[in-house]
Amino acid sequence: MPMTLDDAKTLLDELLTRYRAQVDYLAIRLEESEGTDILLRGGKIEALSEGIALGGQIRACHKGGWGFASFNRIDDIRAHLERAIAAARMVGDEETLLAEVDPVQAVRSLPLSGTDPRRIALADKKALCDRYADILRSVDDRIATTSVRYGDNAQRIILMTSDGTLLEQSWVDMEMRFAATARSGETVQTGRETTGSRRAYEDLAGLDHQVRSAAQRAVDALALPPVRGNTYTVVIDPILSGLFVHEAFGHLSEADMAYENPDILEVMTLGRRFGPKELQIFDGAAPEGHRGSYYYDDEGVPATTTQLIEDGVLVGRLHSRETAGKLGEAPTGNARCLSYHYPPIVRMTNTWIERGNTPVDQLFDGIQEGVYARNWLGGMTNGEMFTFTAGEAWMIRNGKVAEPVRDVTLSGNVFTTLADIDAIGDDFFWDESGGCGKGGQSGLAVGCGGPSLRIRDVVVGGEAEL
Repeated sequence: MPMTLDDAKTLLDELLTRYRAQVDYLAIRLEESEGTDILLRGGKIEALSEGIALGGQIRACHKGGWGFASFNRIDDIRAHLERAIAAARMVGDEETLLAEVDPVQAVRSLPLSGTDPRRIALADKKALCDRYADILRSVDDRIATTSVRYGDNAQRIILMTSDGTLLEQSWVDMEMRFAATARSGETVQTGRETTGSRRAYEDLAGLDHQVRSAAQRAVDALALPPVRGNTYTVVIDPILSGLFVHEAFGHLSEADMAYENPDILEVMTLGRRFGPKELQIFDGAAPEGHRGSYYYDDEGVPATTTQLIEDGVLVGRLHSRETAGKLGEAPTGNARCLSYHYPPIVRMTNTWIERGNTPVDQLFDGIQEGVYARNWLGGMTNGEMFTFTAGEAWMIRNGKVAEPVRDVTLSGNVFTTLADIDAIGDDFFWDESGGCGKGGQSGLAVGCGGPSLRIRDVVVGGEAEL
């Protein structure tokens, strides 16, 4: 009979006792997971599955060199352990620098506030997707294509390390994505919504309004004029603020980006001013109830809340034990992996801009011609540069929200854009739709949040002025 996760604890202790002296650091992580994946596209089923996985990973570090092995059979763990140790000893030729942390002995589970999706039948989850697909199609005859995706994943991990940590953690994550594409002649427009939860299946079961809104935005945009490309003062809503702080700034705050790239390390100098005195930016897994929340990271470091920008000045960055050790800073509990197939790397958790003091309706005051952008369709970043596409947008004229426009993209340099923040709204919204990608590990659950922002001199792409 194959070995179970619980059966393996004694074996892990024996293996660490026997092999720990061969390397500077040794960590064994075992994981079991079960999940559901449903994809409906154009009324057809493209995916409908439930699965269970059991496996593990081994990380060994010797003289600064890392060896890594992942496996699906716990019974084969000894051979993979020896391979990881051999690889670390082969490449290590410097010094192992890992920030000191207290060993952890804990069993923790993220609590659910409602129904566990594992208690919902696959047929009922499929019926929920069917309902949302019907809503998307029913909005207008011009809806050409639709997609609905449902996913849930329950993970339980055991982490044991050579420095004394024995940690057991578990959580459940859920996500749904909706898209509708409308077509009229040569004009094509898309509306999207994404939401997620680590709290309850019910969070995904009452989304009729959001689903209908996504399709309606696509239809409405068919008749809208494209924005005239120019440089504008822009007001963005909390969802775009959360996207901006995560994609454009958050990744540059991940310390592996800095120590692996001297140019970024020079730019991201602690103590450097990047924004107005009102600007406060944080990242942390300690706030409860969000998709990036947990008790310990995948190295057994306790979750924290790290202030990245304080009063407009860079004061912190996100760390694994290795990056903290190499840069002589404190670990922040930001080493995360998507599953046992991947090693932990520095990742964001919940990233947010703190709310400001400006009433939202006053953000538009004094703007003779500008753009108000809400929600998002997509985006990309390349180092300091970013481009985001708004889900919906309006012109601002003489301090008032005016006519709606489409095809609004916002582009710029993140550091210039932070410095050009002109006012910070007194609203705030948590967006739980995040699935972050980095280092080949895509879809890691994160949270993003922020208030509405007014930003000067943003390049807005659209139709060129003739």
